[in-house]
Amino acid sequence: MTQRKGEKTTISIQEHMAIDVCPGPIQPIKQISDYFPRYPRGLPPTAPLALSRTGSLRSTSTSQKSEGPATDPKQDEDDLDQAFGATALVASKKEEEPDVEGYDSDDSTTLGILDFSLLYDQENNALHCTINKAKGLKPMDHNGLSDPYVKLHLLPGASKANKLRTKTLRNTLNPVWSENLTYYGITDEDMVRKTLRISVCDEDKFRHNEFIGETRIPLKKLKPNQTKNFSNCLEKQLPIDKTDDKSLEERGRIMISLKYSSQKCGLVVGIIRCAHLAAMDANGFSDPYVKTYLKPDENKKSKHKTAVKKKTLNPEFNEEFFYEIKYADLSKKTLEVTVWDYDIGKSNDFIGGVSLGINANGERLKHWFDCLKNKDKKIERWHTLTNELPGSGYND
Repeated sequence: MTQRKGEKTTISIQEHMAIDVCPGPIQPIKQISDYFPRYPRGLPPTAPLALSRTGSLRSTSTSQKSEGPATDPKQDEDDLDQAFGATALVASKKEEEPDVEGYDSDDSTTLGILDFSLLYDQENNALHCTINKAKGLKPMDHNGLSDPYVKLHLLPGASKANKLRTKTLRNTLNPVWSENLTYYGITDEDMVRKTLRISVCDEDKFRHNEFIGETRIPLKKLKPNQTKNFSNCLEKQLPIDKTDDKSLEERGRIMISLKYSSQKCGLVVGIIRCAHLAAMDANGFSDPYVKTYLKPDENKKSKHKTAVKKKTLNPEFNEEFFYEIKYADLSKKTLEVTVWDYDIGKSNDFIGGVSLGINANGERLKHWFDCLKNKDKKIERWHTLTNELPGSGYND
């Protein structure tokens, strides 16, 4: 291009971009993402070929360099880019080898870690659960955060009767609860066969709450009266075994005291408290009260009833009933205890029951025999309420 004296030099943008870049046609500038391609479902079928072709290109350019004219530097750069990109693809392929067919985002996303501690108080038949904190929870809301809370269930028999939960913390993926939740009426038998299920969920005001993750702890791993700390990774929701006998569905726990008074010549039955009763009302609670019978009851005069406790699943009664009976006749009797939900204007709902006597078994039979062997001594025991009680009518 000729330029007259005194004339200002003008260069087009195309010429400007081409200066000192490459001698040939203008090529688009590569972005860094070109060096790290993303393939969500494995490698494209041509990727291995690209690597082998790159190797041949490199060897060809090397031979040409020694035998003929110098190669195009832009071509060398393309070869390097292609080799680097193919190597990255092979590395990503190795990372995906555990699941060749690919996986959805939930599998590859960490659900979070939950810190908590458990203590079995053997003397008081209580399981203390301290929910400390969680970290790195999976975001569940559009703002990239969650509104997490923790709920507990005892398996088998997960239901509203044994559900406990923490408060909800808003807009966080690293919540700190520091809450103590307690199950009452936990026996040594429960510690052998029960599993504690701890779930973390996201609360939503206008739709169903969303499950984030869970962890399960077999209670047999705990030693009595020793606190055990846990820091567990949350897992996807596992199926619950529903093969349990529905006739033995747990409906809560009741603490009963028995004492035969030789001074009064009678049996003193104490209804102390209930825990984790099944919810029978639409508000998620019950209005429970307890009835007791000493059977066989020919004259139908053995019925006693506690006061009604409003809107609670963990009522405390602390009431005692007296049955005048000879000590020798106790071996022929059965104490039936039933828990009911009081309803106004309609029939009361049966919650659960338990029977103690010579025809019972397990802890119920042991409690009865301990009472017979230890006169004038009050013996307290927790018992599991079931939805069936042989020989007891359900009509209040």
